[in-house]
Amino acid sequence: MNIKRIHIDPSWSFSDEAGNRVDPQLFRLLSALHQHGKLTTAAKAIDISYRHAWNLLKKWSGFFGAEVVVLSKGRGAQLTAFGEKLLWAEQRVMARLKPQMDNLASEINLELHRAMADVTPLLKVHASHGYAVALLPEFAEQFQLDLQYHSPLEALAALNRGACDLAGIHVPRDVDIPALTEAYRREISSHIAIRFVSREQGLIVCKGNPKAIHSLEDLQQPSVKFINRQSESGTRSIFDQLLKNHGIESNAIVGYNDQEFTHGAIAAYVAAGMADVGFGVKAAAKQFDLDFIPMAVEDYIFLCQKQKLNDASVQQFLSAIGSDEFHKAIAALPGYSSDGSGELCPAIDLVF
Repeated sequence: MNIKRIHIDPSWSFSDEAGNRVDPQLFRLLSALHQHGKLTTAAKAIDISYRHAWNLLKKWSGFFGAEVVVLSKGRGAQLTAFGEKLLWAEQRVMARLKPQMDNLASEINLELHRAMADVTPLLKVHASHGYAVALLPEFAEQFQLDLQYHSPLEALAALNRGACDLAGIHVPRDVDIPALTEAYRREISSHIAIRFVSREQGLIVCKGNPKAIHSLEDLQQPSVKFINRQSESGTRSIFDQLLKNHGIESNAIVGYNDQEFTHGAIAAYVAAGMADVGFGVKAAAKQFDLDFIPMAVEDYIFLCQKQKLNDASVQQFLSAIGSDEFHKAIAALPGYSSDGSGELCPAIDLVF
């Protein structure tokens, strides 16, 4: 079965009064230079010639009126402070807007399939954004996937009113969050839990950890700038509970009220030097070549109403996340594990 899907990627551009626009390839080159540190290697990584890479840097440095890269013999290539900010801007746009674009793409795909009278089973999933969840469209070969990103409690409420078939929630293994547990208790009823993945959460710090941040207590240093997740996220629930467990007041942390909406956005913020530390998953830290200090492990599970378990779309979903291909994809995500993926049990057994 070949299901056509639309993908929407956010983009942005600089333009001047004459209408000249920055070539998007510049950002790919800056990212490769940041990763490899050599122009020859970076050019090869994005499949362009050394001469073309050199011309890109020269042209767009002139466009901005500021150098984006410093090239020196024996030291390779290094992004300037301006080049780092350009790269950060691209990364932040992608991290901030990708979930919203994915929601929109899912809605459009659903309407197109309806217009084509597509009889493929439809699965409506509400879940918070994450690296593993973002892989699901790649494994929806035998069913239509309507994936909408919402907070765990929003997803659970949608499940209970019949607005979705599966709701994604997070359950920390070693961090008891009484308020979250009580909220789940009111909503879970007799749902069935589907094991999905587990993931490591912790502090994301700059490469080499220049501020010597090793614990939550270190976040109280006046010279340390923090970037937080939004209040309704599962990650924020874990972080706030950890602070409480350690007797740390939020007002003692510089930047506690500054928020981003995805793990990638947190890491991009730290990578650009806009903050010294954030809290998120290990995969985000490694994506941006940052260091990671583990603090907690949480299970990401999907909840399903019992009467939906035998639906064709749910059965196809279980088959997909239990496949060898899915396990391989999750194994490639640092800090993630797919052990037990697709296993079923009463929701109350996992949450409580």
